[in-house]
Amino acid sequence: MTRLAVALLCLALSPALGFAQDSLWEKYMTAGAESYGKGQFAEAEKMWLTARKEAEASFGPDDIRLAATLTNLAELYRRQGKYPQAGWLHRRALGITKKAKGSHHPQVASIVNNLGTLYATTGRVDAAERMFRRALILRERTLGPDSLDVASSLDNLALLYHDEDHFQDAVQFHRRALAIRERALGPNHPGVTVSLAHLASLYTDLGRYADAEPLYRRILTIRQSALGQDHPDVGATLDALAELYRKQGKFALAEPLYKQSLAIKEKALGVDNPGLVPNLNEAALFYQAQGRYADAEPLYRRALAINEKTFGPNDPELAKSLNNLAELCRKESKFGEAESLYRRALAVGERSYGANDPEVASLLENYAVLLHQMGREQDAVPLEARARTIRSNASRN
Repeated sequence: MTRLAVALLCLALSPALGFAQDSLWEKYMTAGAESYGKGQFAEAEKMWLTARKEAEASFGPDDIRLAATLTNLAELYRRQGKYPQAGWLHRRALGITKKAKGSHHPQVASIVNNLGTLYATTGRVDAAERMFRRALILRERTLGPDSLDVASSLDNLALLYHDEDHFQDAVQFHRRALAIRERALGPNHPGVTVSLAHLASLYTDLGRYADAEPLYRRILTIRQSALGQDHPDVGATLDALAELYRKQGKFALAEPLYKQSLAIKEKALGVDNPGLVPNLNEAALFYQAQGRYADAEPLYRRALAINEKTFGPNDPELAKSLNNLAELCRKESKFGEAESLYRRALAVGERSYGANDPEVASLLENYAVLLHQMGREQDAVPLEARARTIRSNASRN
């Protein structure tokens, strides 16, 4: 669900609630949002916890400003893999907002949508679908069928269906969302590229490359015209187009796009921003697939260093970075380092996902492959058995 969770990061971190811009609460909220946007999550948490105390002291436990603060903290904790805390905060924010605004207010729909994002992140697909559908109905009733928030709900449902291989439904919802955005914004507005990108990604995963490429080209033209050549969204489009070429084996076309995308994002975000990690991983995978391990390794190491610095020892992103580098070291026959990295990845994965999560099963299986390569079959057997048990239990749930 990682791709879905990233794609559903649509929370408005500073809700337009209509309060005074110079209040102390507003200053803390704004400072937290600025830190969050820079990937400075510890600083964002500090600011939003202070905003929470200010809201409770100045406005009371049932004020909508407290709900907004709790919602921001919940999204931060979701991003850090602190799922129980995120769920509790979202539910409290939902209760406050219902009491203050009524059960059918658009802000209620936004929190319901955010709960759907949390459930999707944690693999609770049925619960996520219920939340997304509930948010869609609320938004259609309160904002009208052509609202941009309705388009966001349609895209969220489509992304969920995409990940569950319900491709026909996913295409239908993405196209509905695209039509809404084109009517509301015009065909060349950057906001239209949200649905275009989702459709292009879906077509790419379906192997419909001839349908995907013109959509990515249209996105690139719109964003370059509206945002400038060096905007991060332009970099993201170049990266997506590079991925499309990689999947077709058009490596000569893909490589300069990866490099251009990374350069744009470094310039916009800084060299240590976690927003660079997807680019680094994709470029590393590009080189790894061609056996160019010496080109892939520094990219994986840089991604790992950024994740270690940004997220701390219990974040799923750190487990993924450790696993990526371990897999590469295994392919390079650097078995000692690979084993150390697998052990770390497994420890982080058990803390962040839970000991019985399918992601942990994947880590166990990867580690077992290494042990077989090292001739340590007896050490590999219990790892494989545990992985089978995890997957068997997951299939019954």
